[in-house]
Amino acid sequence: MAVIYTWFGDPLREIVVCQAAPELGLLPLPVVSKYQVTAQTADKDRGVSSHAWVRPAATILLWQGVRSWSSLPMVPLAARRCVLGLGRLLSPEVITAQWWDSGCPSSVPKPFWMGLRLWAQYTVSMSRLLAYSGFLPEGPGVSTADLCRRFLAPEANRIFHVFSCHPARAFGIRRLALPKSFPLQIFVQKGNMNSEIIKEIACLEACNQHREIGALRDNLVEEANAQERGNEPYIDEQPSYFPPELVGHIPKNSNYHYYLMELEQKFVYDIPVHDIVLVLSNKLEAELGSLHFDLDVGRGSLTVNFKYVGVINLSTDQVLLCRRFQKKLLRVLIYQDLNMDGDILGAETDYLLLPATGKHQRSVIIDWHCVKSVLFSCEKNGEFHLNCALPKDCARIVQTKDGPVCTCLLQNSLVYTPHTHQVYCTMGIMGLNANSRMQHRQGKINTYKEYYEERHGIKLCFEHESLVRARPVFRVKKYLQRCRNQKKKESSMMSVELPPELCSIVMSPISINTFYSFSFVPSIMHRLESLLIAANLKKMHLDHCTQNDVIPISKVLEAITTKKCQETFDFESLETLGDSFLKYAVSQQLFKTYQDQPEGVLTSKREKIISNAALCEFGCYRKLPGFIRDESFDPNKWIIPGDRSGSALSEELLFNTRKIYIRETRKMESETVADVVEALIGAFLSIGGETSALLFMDWLGIKVDFHITPYERPFLIHAEKRLNVRHLESLLNYSFHDPSLLVEALTHGSMLSEIPRDYERLEFLGDSVLDYLMTKHFYYEYHGLSPGQLTDMRSASVNNECYARSAVKFGLHEHILRDSQELDKQIVITSNNFEKLSSDSTFGWDAETTFTKVLADIIESLAGAILVDSGYNKERVFGSIRPLLEPLITPETVMSHPAKELNELCQKEHYIMKETNKNRNDNEGLSSITIKVYAKGLSFEHTAKAGNGETAKKLACKEVLKSLKDFALHGKS
Repeated sequence: MAVIYTWFGDPLREIVVCQAAPELGLLPLPVVSKYQVTAQTADKDRGVSSHAWVRPAATILLWQGVRSWSSLPMVPLAARRCVLGLGRLLSPEVITAQWWDSGCPSSVPKPFWMGLRLWAQYTVSMSRLLAYSGFLPEGPGVSTADLCRRFLAPEANRIFHVFSCHPARAFGIRRLALPKSFPLQIFVQKGNMNSEIIKEIACLEACNQHREIGALRDNLVEEANAQERGNEPYIDEQPSYFPPELVGHIPKNSNYHYYLMELEQKFVYDIPVHDIVLVLSNKLEAELGSLHFDLDVGRGSLTVNFKYVGVINLSTDQVLLCRRFQKKLLRVLIYQDLNMDGDILGAETDYLLLPATGKHQRSVIIDWHCVKSVLFSCEKNGEFHLNCALPKDCARIVQTKDGPVCTCLLQNSLVYTPHTHQVYCTMGIMGLNANSRMQHRQGKINTYKEYYEERHGIKLCFEHESLVRARPVFRVKKYLQRCRNQKKKESSMMSVELPPELCSIVMSPISINTFYSFSFVPSIMHRLESLLIAANLKKMHLDHCTQNDVIPISKVLEAITTKKCQETFDFESLETLGDSFLKYAVSQQLFKTYQDQPEGVLTSKREKIISNAALCEFGCYRKLPGFIRDESFDPNKWIIPGDRSGSALSEELLFNTRKIYIRETRKMESETVADVVEALIGAFLSIGGETSALLFMDWLGIKVDFHITPYERPFLIHAEKRLNVRHLESLLNYSFHDPSLLVEALTHGSMLSEIPRDYERLEFLGDSVLDYLMTKHFYYEYHGLSPGQLTDMRSASVNNECYARSAVKFGLHEHILRDSQELDKQIVITSNNFEKLSSDSTFGWDAETTFTKVLADIIESLAGAILVDSGYNKERVFGSIRPLLEPLITPETVMSHPAKELNELCQKEHYIMKETNKNRNDNEGLSSITIKVYAKGLSFEHTAKAGNGETAKKLACKEVLKSLKDFALHGKS
């Protein structure tokens, strides 16, 4: 008995029952109307709705007992089309493997469950056909062709040519061309029905034929690997951690550890710096206790050296005095704020920053005389103060805004001028007074007395009193960024002459040297905070892997620092190295573990472990986002120790009760987390080698090893009957223990009827090992490479064009075992084109022709064959393959890809770039694209054609770049 349902638009609104069945009593949806429709007329009865936004009516025909692939082709087309719409009846969270295995839930009508199961089996099987096993697409009402294009082909990072390779030369013919990695590749479907329906029939036939030969299985969802990740939703609101070493509570009489931060001024400036004392509750790790780094000051560099001094006992009163001093000093420097409101007891940041005495006074490290400047009061330090530092003939009382003080307290102090609302550092008493003449910038000359009356409406009362020389307080800047701090205009920092009677003393005695020295403190402490965060990440890892204590904290910091921080280092080089090693490590593990699986399955499994979504999930499991530094340092956001005016820190427990603090939450992209995971792998690899990197990956949850597993193949190949083994071994400078690996490495998929296995699996392995070996070579060979250079060199060396040119150059294309006239033709064309190219280099950005991918594949498959045959000796692989790729790229010969170079130029100059007129596989089998750039009111564009879209884009970008450069030189387009 058959039951027909017809779906109009949204199934949650109206379901039209065409023929009743007992199961309808369970249907939790309203029945709008009834029609008598037969299966034969169901496909014709479309377009029922007059509303353009409603999809055409779809019809479901569910046959009782339809549960297997063998009966699927018998299901009428109407059923196959409309089970897609059933996805709307259940939320995506319900559609899981466990849901299928548990059978039909009581809350779901059985016919609907059967239809949904049929839809899932059909869709998932097709996705497995495209190397994405177990994928359940989201969204209802999507055709099978749409599913393949929308969900599968873009994710596979390759060109599938699904359904649209060669559209109908005549109406009613569709050709489905699958990649060469599939056992069956070409399906031609004819018919007099709608072209979209013909596409779906071709797809269904491809699924069924692959199932019959064992390429597809009957089960809906393949058993998941425990390492596979990427399914958990990512929350982009992530914490920003603050190191617990700098956090404390109410001050008490206690012993503290103190460090001397020696500042070495490597530039000429009229104001020298002095050392600063850092006081901490806990002793720093030895690596941080002897820390040293440079700050970029614009005029030159300032070297910071940390030295551990010892233990000091401070009373509660002394601690409170120190906190009060540093709070006022730093608030003036950062915010020009004199406000001291707020309780400083129980401050969450528990460390002190204090001025150090001169090197000749080091019996006492802390300059307590300067620290007590925060206690200044005219009432207590006026004309009756004792111990004047000036000679008796120089000391005298002067009148200030708040009362009389000795000149020794005025000449080195922080003063505030209410008439201008400015804060100044005084530098001494001058030989000028209010009657002295002054010259303005405009050339006008008058007395100071006249100037203040004309400009500010102030009549000076003490016109014979000597003026004070002062400079504006220094502005705190970012000193951690290379080439970011330009020399400030001298006029803005030139000294000024102030009448004492207009000055209100805020702190005294304190020199301008102290303010200048402390202006570097936020940058210094930000670097220390960052290093402490990196140290906590390292300790968290060591809690679970004590033997992996090989990596310096500074290298961990490099791995968690993004380019957005704009510092002198970032993770990009380590990320490139770690990415290549991770890809190889996982690839060889899958290759050894799943020896009976084709390349498509291995690629799918690898993607589920090393994709950005998967790596982000691994990183989040270990709470890595909180450690990542993803923002440029802003001194205004720096937490002043002892100042609670900002947001409070909240405590969080890491693994094994290790404590850390959350400073704030911030937005972070999942891709950033994934990049940091790769960079950390690269960091451990660069210092501790592969064993250290594997230990870190194991801690993340990526379980791989480098144990050698025998390569088993259930067939026998006589290599000498197929290939000239000795010639190839001579070419590769390697003698195979198992020459049948050489046959496998050179067997194209078209030979599967004669040779049971093609080169796909070895290519999968060889691709990853060559990527890793080339990246490793460049990373260690050229230590001074910038991240961009390393990326460019890797990209220019590890690509299809480079490998294909090498294959033709050494005649490897003549040894490919194949049974394909199309491939023969492509190889001949490529070989002819190669003769026209320059033989000076093997990298391919300069090539204007398209190379068949098979030629590149065999370089990788040969690398894979040597790797397996040599017992996974990577150095042996590099020694054999490197001569084929010579000359290798150097920093002097590397060129950026035209598309990358054009994109970077447009970003830098704020040009607008558009890609238009994309056309894949026209009547001549070519792809074309138009690149258009709008620059300075002009339009530059070029349309290019090539054998594939990537080459066409490269050529178009290359021409547009040439036009832009010509315009810049000659002013013409």
